[in-house]
Amino acid sequence: MSRKLNNNIRKRLNAEAGVVSHSWGARYTVALIYPNTYHQGMSNLGFQTVYHLFNSRDDCLCERFFLPDPEDLKEHETTGYPLISLESQRPLLDFDLIAFSVSFENDYLHLPTIFRLGRLPLFASDRTDDHPPVLLGGVCAFLNPEPLADIVDMVAVGEAEPILPLLIDTLSTAGNHKDKLFDRLAELPGVYLPSRYKIDYKDDGTVAAMSPLASAPVRVERQYLADLDSSPSRTFIQTEHTEFGDMSLAEVSRGCSRGCRFCAAGYLYLPARNRSLENLLDQVDTGLCHRDKIGLVGAAVADHPDIDPLQHGILERGGKVSVSSLRLDALNRTEVAALRRSGHRTVSLAPEAGSQRMRDLINKGLDEEQILHAVNLLADGDIRNLKLYFLIGLPTEEQDDLEELLNLTDKIRLVWREVGRKRGSLGVVTLSVNPFIPKPFTPLQWSAMDSEKNLKKKIHRNIPLQRL
Repeated sequence: MSRKLNNNIRKRLNAEAGVVSHSWGARYTVALIYPNTYHQGMSNLGFQTVYHLFNSRDDCLCERFFLPDPEDLKEHETTGYPLISLESQRPLLDFDLIAFSVSFENDYLHLPTIFRLGRLPLFASDRTDDHPPVLLGGVCAFLNPEPLADIVDMVAVGEAEPILPLLIDTLSTAGNHKDKLFDRLAELPGVYLPSRYKIDYKDDGTVAAMSPLASAPVRVERQYLADLDSSPSRTFIQTEHTEFGDMSLAEVSRGCSRGCRFCAAGYLYLPARNRSLENLLDQVDTGLCHRDKIGLVGAAVADHPDIDPLQHGILERGGKVSVSSLRLDALNRTEVAALRRSGHRTVSLAPEAGSQRMRDLINKGLDEEQILHAVNLLADGDIRNLKLYFLIGLPTEEQDDLEELLNLTDKIRLVWREVGRKRGSLGVVTLSVNPFIPKPFTPLQWSAMDSEKNLKKKIHRNIPLQRL
């Protein structure tokens, strides 16, 4: 037993509010794993929502696992102590189901470490009936599950709320014989079992055909929650040790109707859905019992039809407002005033491209006048710092497009500097320049990603620091 690891866990638990503690025995047990550190995992609203969904069942018990922090990982390696749960400090193999919530492809690289520390074979073909089945969930599960097809036993294709009830009912009653269990699971909507498909390859290694076996469907249909009001999604466990430790998060909407051609979230979560104002204010009331700031989460928060009365309702209740995204053409003085009253000193905007040609190509739906109008609103609203998100390496991008990115940045910087001089306090404009990465299910999914060499050349040649 590692006293150091257990002491670190105890400190984390003591800093949390809202943890669900079920007794072991006569419950189906789920090990819910976020394949990154505690700080990252507990900052993820989807992870917290799935934890709540599992533990809301009387017949289910769910406990959390994370990738150990570097210091804890060293302790695991030195002592040989296995990966253990946060709630009861039990090892991974004590649980009936191992469920991964994966939001970012980069976290795939952490899976071998987690399986090794959990003393579980990495590949599904090496596991037996004595090992718990492994479920993949999260946005990566329905963005593209194939990179993990040899590792996981089953994939939740879609949102958790409509999939988990039938899935847990089946898992908890079907017994431990995996062949029989998988036959039953293959019949469930939104459940993909890689082992129930035969794949034929062409001579060049590409896929020629994918044929279902036994009861598996030809196509697994993505599942989504039609009525967001029917299931809450908010911060269920409060702790200061997250990226959003000073606020309670509340999901405003899912999906986005804007249709930016590079954005996976805009297509994976269709149709776009909003929570009702009444439902959101109920979540706000709960959140304000723990924190004085409410973080509004969604792909297009500003597009919510009741965004102004929602923000007003938070301020009226003595709370502060934080938003996960701002839509340039939907920004208004009321929203800026709410952000300022809530203590925001930095706001992020995403023009995505500097030239009108590139913005039209990605269907951003913005022109330069709208961008500069939003910048003026923020500057006049006494927001001190501005962060701008841009993409480079977009399809058909030319040198002129990069020059226009710099010219637009210069115009924004001049607006920001002029307003800052008037108030006697210059703010900072920061650029976040990122490479375009083609994503499945988007109109640009088959567009090639620019080479590393070209991207580095564009960064160093076209965006010299003195121009910013």
